[in-house]
Amino acid sequence: MQSKITIAIQRKGRLFESSKKLLIKSGINFSTSGEKLLARSSNMDIDILLVRDDDIPSLVSKGVADLGIVGQNVLAEQAATNRQITAKSILKLGFSKCKLAFAKPLNSKLRSLKNKTIATSYPALVKKYLSKNNINADVIKINGSVELTPYIGIADCICDLVSSGATLDANNLIEFKTLMESEAVLISTVESKKISQINIINLIKRFEGVINAAESKYVMLNAQSNAIDKICKLLPGADSPTIIPLQKDNKVAIHALCKEPVFWETMEKLKSNGASSILVLPVEKILN
Repeated sequence: MQSKITIAIQRKGRLFESSKKLLIKSGINFSTSGEKLLARSSNMDIDILLVRDDDIPSLVSKGVADLGIVGQNVLAEQAATNRQITAKSILKLGFSKCKLAFAKPLNSKLRSLKNKTIATSYPALVKKYLSKNNINADVIKINGSVELTPYIGIADCICDLVSSGATLDANNLIEFKTLMESEAVLISTVESKKISQINIINLIKRFEGVINAAESKYVMLNAQSNAIDKICKLLPGADSPTIIPLQKDNKVAIHALCKEPVFWETMEKLKSNGASSILVLPVEKILN
C-alpha cells in the first residue's frame, strides 16, 4: 500500500503561483483559500503544506514533508546556516530564475569587497563566499529594504536577489559581481535516482513532463521530398521527425517535437529552405 505524499510549497510570494501551476498541470487537483496552511488533493493521496519559504528545507529535512519546492538560494542559505538541513535539490523546475549578486551605488568607486561593509538577507552565503576568496569584510544581516542601506550609511554595498534588475535601477544601484545563480527546485532528503516509493517516482516524472513541455513546440510543415534533410537539420532539438508522404507527388509532411524554443527566425529559415504551411503548436505535457 502506497503512503500519502506531502509536498511543502510557499504560501505566498514569488514562488507560490508557479508552484501551484506546476502541481495542477501534473494532475494534482487542489484549492487554497484564506489563511489555511494545509490543502488536500481531491483526486490523489497528496497533502500540500502552505508555509514560509525559509521553513521548507527544514520541514523536508525533518520528514514532515516528502518533497518541497523552494528557491536554490533559500536552500543554500539554510544549508550553510544549519547542519541539520539534509534536503537536497533533485530537480530544477525552470521558473523563478534569478541570481544572488553584489550591487553598489551608481556613483560608487568601489572595486573590491575588501574591508567593506555588506548588507544582505543571505549572511551565511556571503560569509562563505568571502571566506572562500580570502576577503576580509563585515557582513550585516538585513531582512528587508536591503537596497536602502548604502544611502543611509549602513553599508558600502549589498548582496541581494536580482531577476530583471528593475529594483536595482529604481534604487540607483548597479550589479558588479554574481555570487550564485538560482531558480526553483524540487527538494527531498533522498536523491531522485534512489527514491524507491513508486508514487513519488511517478509524480517526479509528471513534474519532468510539465517542465520539458514548457519550451517545447510541436512543428508541422510541408516540404519537397528533396528538402527533407535540409529541413530536419533546421528543426531545433528535434530527435527523429515523422515524415508522411502527401498525395501530391514529391511532397511530404514533416512533424517534429522540438525541445528547444522555435523563434520567428527559425520559421523564416525553414520557409527559405522550401518549407510551407508551417504550424507551431504548444505542448502541454511530455512523458518520456
